[in-house]
Amino acid sequence: MDNNKVMIVGTGNVGASIAFALINQRTAVNEIVLTDIIAKDAEGEAMDLRDALAVAPSYVKVKNGTYKDARDCDVVVITAGAAQKPGETRMDLLKKNVNILQGMIEQIMASGFDGIFLIVTNPMDVLTYYAMKFSGLPAERVIGSGTVLDSARLRSRIAGYLNINPKSVHAHQIGEHGDTELTLWSLADIGGQRINELLNKKTRDDISEYVKKEAYDIIEKKGATYYGIATCVAQILNCILNDEMRVLAVSSYDHFSDTSFGFPSIVGRQGIVRRLDLKLSEHEGIELQKSINTLKKAISSVKL
Repeated sequence: MDNNKVMIVGTGNVGASIAFALINQRTAVNEIVLTDIIAKDAEGEAMDLRDALAVAPSYVKVKNGTYKDARDCDVVVITAGAAQKPGETRMDLLKKNVNILQGMIEQIMASGFDGIFLIVTNPMDVLTYYAMKFSGLPAERVIGSGTVLDSARLRSRIAGYLNINPKSVHAHQIGEHGDTELTLWSLADIGGQRINELLNKKTRDDISEYVKKEAYDIIEKKGATYYGIATCVAQILNCILNDEMRVLAVSSYDHFSDTSFGFPSIVGRQGIVRRLDLKLSEHEGIELQKSINTLKKAISSVKL
């Protein structure tokens, strides 16, 4: 396709913030189409974003549209769905959002869309799995935002302890984007030096717990999280459209377990090029299996 055209479905806080993040950086995206069940909301966001183009760092066409506009899009980003409320887990959203997703995917595929789906709506891993099933697209072209945001939180937290730029921290959260995610401490490093040697176990445990719980803390304080995830989604989009072949902890389909979950993968123009083959510690392997089991249970709980 190579139009570098992106549709964002859902113009709530997350969808609008993704569009805002894209026009405020030198992005690979040439055109953004916004669509929402409340059409005037998408139109208003498009108008507001267009007002910034005269002074934005790059020129991106921005318009509102319908699912029919997905026909020649390279990537469709799904952010629409019922929002997570204070005190509500991502899994509580499951049944509501699977039904919403099915309707959206059917209409998008009816347009002739043949690009990549990027799923952001929670519970994101389960919805990524169902987006693959509903769309019939190859697994490598249905991607979830995964634990990219969680990994960014992890790096920022580690960087604070070690007084170093977060971009120099190589560490990943993996598994479910949610309560069962885990930190790959055995493989985390800074310039080749193991973080296990720099931070004691209690500090590492505190960091892991903070990263896992931070979203709930933000939701309690301001009602929703959107700047962090929007910036991460912009990074994933640029990675796809520029064929960067970067390693990101996106959510992708795992044939062995028949689930989708966050794991370091090479991402490029074709979507998921491949998952990395990492040697986890015994403890990490057990914890990842627990996370996978949670997702399998959630997937099988949906009655279509």
